[in-house]
Amino acid sequence: MFENGRYKNALNRAYYSIFHAVRSVCALDNYDSSKHSGVIAFFNHNYVKTGSFPKEVSKIIRVASENREKADYLDFFIASKDEAKAQIERAETFISYVEDYLREKDILDE
Repeated sequence: MFENGRYKNALNRAYYSIFHAVRSVCALDNYDSSKHSGVIAFFNHNYVKTGSFPKEVSKIIRVASENREKADYLDFFIASKDEAKAQIERAETFISYVEDYLREKDILDE
């Protein structure tokens, strides 16, 4: 999406990569929710607040969610290339944290 100049779609896809990574961690506790906010609140409470993940991941999730909502629901929102690139970079950072966590728990191989 990014490479084809579809920046709103890139914001959306980067958010969902973060969201599904969050869900994968929550699944370790057999938790899921029909609402994004429920999944994110559970993750923040059980993983960020406890120190399993650094506090910056909470901000990554929040910013990605806000960008996705603008891209998906605001009729006249124009996504910039720079913001789409930043969102993708934040998603890569977040996924790296999740991969490290899963390796630490011996759930993900090297």
